[in-house]
Amino acid sequence: MAAPRPTSAETNYDAIIIGAGISGMYQLYRLRELGMNVRVLEAGTGVGGTWYWNRYPGARFDSESYSYSYSFSDELLQEWDWSEHFAGQPETLRYLNHVADKFDLRKDIQFRSRVASAHYQEATRSWDVTLEDGSRFNSRLLITAVGPLSAPTMPRIEGVDTFKGQSFHTARWPHEPVTFEGKRIAVIGTGATGVQTIQEVAKTAGQLTVFQRTPNWCAPLHNGKISAEEMAEIRAGYPEMFQRCQETFACFLHTPDPRGTFEVSDQEREAFWEKLYASPGFGIWQGNFRDMLTNREANAAISDFVARKIRQRVKDPKVAEKLIPKNHGFGTRRVPLETRYYEVYNQKNVKLVDISETPIERITPNGIKTSDAEYEFDIIIYATGFDAVTGSFDRIDIRGVDGQRLKDRWKYGPETYLGVMVNGFPNMMMLIGPHMALGNIPRSIEYNVEWVTDLVRYARDHDMTRLEATEAGVTDWTDHVKSLGEGLLSNEVNSWMTGVNSNVEGKQVRIVNRYSGSAPAYRARCDEAAAAGYKELALA
Repeated sequence: MAAPRPTSAETNYDAIIIGAGISGMYQLYRLRELGMNVRVLEAGTGVGGTWYWNRYPGARFDSESYSYSYSFSDELLQEWDWSEHFAGQPETLRYLNHVADKFDLRKDIQFRSRVASAHYQEATRSWDVTLEDGSRFNSRLLITAVGPLSAPTMPRIEGVDTFKGQSFHTARWPHEPVTFEGKRIAVIGTGATGVQTIQEVAKTAGQLTVFQRTPNWCAPLHNGKISAEEMAEIRAGYPEMFQRCQETFACFLHTPDPRGTFEVSDQEREAFWEKLYASPGFGIWQGNFRDMLTNREANAAISDFVARKIRQRVKDPKVAEKLIPKNHGFGTRRVPLETRYYEVYNQKNVKLVDISETPIERITPNGIKTSDAEYEFDIIIYATGFDAVTGSFDRIDIRGVDGQRLKDRWKYGPETYLGVMVNGFPNMMMLIGPHMALGNIPRSIEYNVEWVTDLVRYARDHDMTRLEATEAGVTDWTDHVKSLGEGLLSNEVNSWMTGVNSNVEGKQVRIVNRYSGSAPAYRARCDEAAAAGYKELALA
């Protein structure tokens, strides 16, 4: 059972957490251990965050399932069996519901509760939080667990509301089944979500038309079932596996090869890439030569290798060329992992429309009109991505000291302390916010939550009720994050990782949205701040 809606006499909490995804659930678990009175406010009707909202066909992990699990409970690890190396959304959602049930988390989670505003009150050192339905809460601490990819964006195309058929954004997929058999389907977008959707819809659609603006470099997922015997082996190896995740650059099972691209012979280099291309998961992105994302010649070489693979897999040379990116190198954007995605374009029922050549002019009541043709559809699927990282915060009216709006503070890019706190916004902590070490998200989440929990415990034990990042601390960390991005080819590319989204007003300029250093280095810096008694914070 979910938590009942509180009466006005019950609206005072020690902490309010916004979001009941992986980070919000774990933060609730940890704050309960401190004996705190906590309320989680969740917009959806169930737990799961990303895995609750994204129910589109083909949605699945691209990190290995077992490396994506919570690691804090050995009992939980021992009792859960994963069926695939890269689990699909339904299985992942079942897992997260199992976690919620096992630890009785729902009693402190209020569903159908979208937060509209959160205003800091200096006189009481607390936050006033208001939902879209007008319900109000007061809490000493405000912890955001809103996720970096949770604010979906629709394309700015005229006529979207006029279409008479079915239409959905992938992140707002209906809970009831959608059938594609014999239907005329349009998919707009070929990012990671679009790739997963397209390869699944193509199996049964009468006609699938893909509208592509910018092709992405994709690599094979190589998924497979996990037998009972293999699951037993995985379970026995959990301690070593999680230790490896702690040691690798981005908490994946893969980490960059110590060699440079041109430090090996041509034959060795080609054989290495062939091995990576034939291996499961992110190895070809996260386990490639160390200079792939900093050396232009090295990046051009791996890009050429993957381009050759695309040409081999797509029969029509003209279509193959349209699917090969020309404006960014391999790995400089997030690499979608696929299962026979390129082979989809060999099917007679699939057509690729390059909207950089023939732009979409409008959505019509019957379909889509481009500059050179008009198409009729039964279903339009918008795989048009998210207002990433800061967008989740922008949709809430968050105001700090003297009514300063967080959106205004971040107008020219986020400014944070360790990716967790913001000067002028006391008692607010962010989980997986801007300037955090992302990578394998659950691994980052667990560390992030535990650091925040330790800070809260320290403040409680020292009778402190006001926790704030200093201006100097924010400046130093933000400058450090920016310096880490220098020399990275990925920061020269328009993507969600650099804050660029053509569908969002004012987000056409690149910013530094994320921490580009290693996860071990990030944790070491955070540990150092804690060990010094949080002297870089203003605590009172």
